[in-house]
Amino acid sequence: MMDLPSVQWQDHVAQKWTSLDPDIKEHFTSLLEIDDVFKYSLTLTTQDDLDFVQSISAGNSVQKDTQPAAKCRERGNSSFKIRDYTAAALHYSQGVCLAPLSSEQLSLCYANRSAALYHLQLYQASLDDIDRALKNGYPAHLSHKLEDRRSQCLKHLSVDQNAKEDRHNPASPSQRGPQSEGPLTFGICPQAAVGFSVEKGRHLVAAERVAAGEVILSDRPYSFVLIPGMGEVTGMGGRQNTERGVVFGVEHRRCHRCLTETLCAVPCEGCSYSRYCSTSCRRDAWEEHHRWECPLGADLMVMGVMSQLALRVSLKAGLKNIQSARDPIRDESTKLDGQSGDSDPCHSAHYGDSYRSVFHLLHHLNHHSPAMRFLCAVTIATLYLKLSEAEPTLLSRDLGRPSEANSQSPEEEGADRSSELWLLGSAVLRHFLQLRCNAQAIITLQDIGAANLPVQSSKEIRIATALFPTLSLLNHSCCPNTSLAFSTGAGSDVSAELGGSVAGDRSTACGVTVTVRAAKVIAPGQEILHCYGPHSSRIATRERRRLLREQYYFLCQCEACSLQQQEEEEGAEGRQQRTGAGGSPHESSLLCSKCKGSLIKSSGDGGVGFLCSQSSCGHRTSSAEVNTRLQEIRVDLEKAVELLERERPDEALRLLRRTQRQSGLILAETHPLQGELEDATARAYATMGDWKNAASHLERSTAAIGSQYGDDSVELGHQLFKLAQLHFNGGARGPALSVIPKVRRLLCLHCGPRSHELQELQAMESCLRGC
Repeated sequence: MMDLPSVQWQDHVAQKWTSLDPDIKEHFTSLLEIDDVFKYSLTLTTQDDLDFVQSISAGNSVQKDTQPAAKCRERGNSSFKIRDYTAAALHYSQGVCLAPLSSEQLSLCYANRSAALYHLQLYQASLDDIDRALKNGYPAHLSHKLEDRRSQCLKHLSVDQNAKEDRHNPASPSQRGPQSEGPLTFGICPQAAVGFSVEKGRHLVAAERVAAGEVILSDRPYSFVLIPGMGEVTGMGGRQNTERGVVFGVEHRRCHRCLTETLCAVPCEGCSYSRYCSTSCRRDAWEEHHRWECPLGADLMVMGVMSQLALRVSLKAGLKNIQSARDPIRDESTKLDGQSGDSDPCHSAHYGDSYRSVFHLLHHLNHHSPAMRFLCAVTIATLYLKLSEAEPTLLSRDLGRPSEANSQSPEEEGADRSSELWLLGSAVLRHFLQLRCNAQAIITLQDIGAANLPVQSSKEIRIATALFPTLSLLNHSCCPNTSLAFSTGAGSDVSAELGGSVAGDRSTACGVTVTVRAAKVIAPGQEILHCYGPHSSRIATRERRRLLREQYYFLCQCEACSLQQQEEEEGAEGRQQRTGAGGSPHESSLLCSKCKGSLIKSSGDGGVGFLCSQSSCGHRTSSAEVNTRLQEIRVDLEKAVELLERERPDEALRLLRRTQRQSGLILAETHPLQGELEDATARAYATMGDWKNAASHLERSTAAIGSQYGDDSVELGHQLFKLAQLHFNGGARGPALSVIPKVRRLLCLHCGPRSHELQELQAMESCLRGC
């Protein structure tokens, strides 16, 4: 897991813990204050620990180097030759980030990238790269090529500008894009209020009736860290590049400051890892945190995303805000901070979007095992010492305590600042502990498969880990009454439907936002809840409760889990009317191989297995047999998807037909795996241009999606959107127009009226009605 430190470091610290003297272990375990834990961990952290980090971070070098930059440019050239300009631009961008400042290699990478961007019709970006290439010493005897390209870019931009002016003339309502919804605001809507109880701490409740689809809150992260490697894709939108194994992770494709997607990254001038969508994002990141992180790039990769985020939060706050947040708080509710018990991990105090709200999130120090507490403490102590080594002067000057009118000499003031820097380390440890319960994944939908497939399947990927001050108020439910939608990018739009919320004054207005909408009607007095990960539609009850207990330290008693408890109390007869006790939410869609009745999980003399629900049949099937057959279906499905990626749809279709004949013997049409088979079959038919058959199979897939996630789910909305695209591509005007309203309702409910899919849907509908 990228969020935790590397396995090598975890093993090193675990061995260190095991070898500690029992008295030292006992003393460490007895410490109840984070300050004491951090200070003691500093005494236990040795030069051997610093050297070990250095040894394992050597494989993650972030130094500028001409040789690897040249190799990236060569890969870009290979992609350019086969007209894969997107992959070429990404390879050249990697070269730009690796090349030393003012080097010829840097100018060559910029020049080559300008060519790829030109072919992608990104003319202004191409012009910018031409200027950068010339500024960095592009060879004079080749400069005429750049000047020719500059002329072509300017010509295209002139044509585009004239076209824009024509489009700015008044148009009919059906031709206009989505209308503005007012100024951007952040905070909690007037229909919701912050509540408090000893059991739940601070939480959010509906003060008035909240309609389905209504925005409840909109929040910006106090800070976040991009997760490297997540959702890796190859060139050609999913196909293997000319050199197998060359992939582009999130860190190559998104701005490290605002997460916007970019093909023309602006590199950090100090390291080869961090990159941005613009010089302004680079400048803002440098001022806020990167000037301290830059020398530690390789070490931070070893320490993991959580450690880096904890550090970034503290660096952004600075000693002045950290000291202010540590002052005694008058609000009695803050006494919850650090208490034991099984309360949900929510705010113990909420101060809008200020650092104080972040500082007073529950850290659950006493809930962590001694070994885990030791891992966190030694990790942060090591990071603190590395940071002090790297930039001691910068730390004391820029993170110094608040200015005070006194007569101290510069030497005395510097000594005082140095003595206070341990407060920074203690704050980092505090945030590291908090993040286990309060970190929020920033999620986006990513198309999977080759870009040229006419029907795309998508999956959710985590692109960053963030700390949202206001979102942290929401407690968990395995069947939540809200939906979350994330926006990224410096210019991203967020629906401003809060109607009177308080706008924040944080400097993190970088376009990364989360918007929480009511997924159903929420009655006055009802708590507003969202899911921390384990959802009732995806994970069995016992497994959900186990995961929540391990990570968040509470026993879930939400509606879904309470229903399970009721089933257990009712006994076997009650369970037979639903699903197996503690079993998968999809077990009711398994079929008896003898009579095609539904199977239910059952315990017998032979152990846990499945029993036919038809009393006249009573056929039993072992869990091992069911799991084997499901695994065989899954393997065949993966093979078929791979064939689709390799543009062999006819072979994929033959395999899918054979697999569906086998799956029909054990899976009902509503089983999720059956839905995946139908989805893949639809993609195969669509690739072959058979739109009618493709739509027919996708309709069956939507039935499985609706059964799994519900008729009002965002998952069903995304699947119906694909169905609308299929009908549109196949010229089926009537079916397309009948599906579009359903898609619009679901996507508006969960994603808001400004989602990209809704804009595409509007254009599709305008075209159909125009025809």
